[in-house]
Amino acid sequence: MQADFLDAHQRHWQDAELLFGLQRLANADHLYGMAAECGLKRLMLAFGMPFNPQNDRPKRREDREHADGIWERLETYRHGHTKGPGYALPNFAPFSDWKADQRYAAQQNFDEARVNRHRAGAEHVCNLIRKAEREGLLT
Repeated sequence: MQADFLDAHQRHWQDAELLFGLQRLANADHLYGMAAECGLKRLMLAFGMPFNPQNDRPKRREDREHADGIWERLETYRHGHTKGPGYALPNFAPFSDWKADQRYAAQQNFDEARVNRHRAGAEHVCNLIRKAEREGLLT
């Protein structure tokens, strides 16, 4: 299947919000991380991230990280782009304690404070995606 970071971002965000509203915190938290990761990768593509269509992934290994490792990578690409200054991320990394393998963790490990922090990070990415769509950066 061909990667579609924008569609995946939107889908994971919508599902995370549904689960959050149902107090299904563990899966909501996981999907907030995936939504942020996919949204950031879509922005990175718009800012010039090298992508290999043969194997359907970013060319650079460091760009193949999940939410906990990709947050800082946006900076690498936005600094070299004319529209980049308008797409800054907060100085804190809200996903530093998020891991893709948390999908194996027990539900009691997820509380509202943790999930709200990840939700806020994913929402920031959502806002950047909406801005990029309005400004024609995502075509």
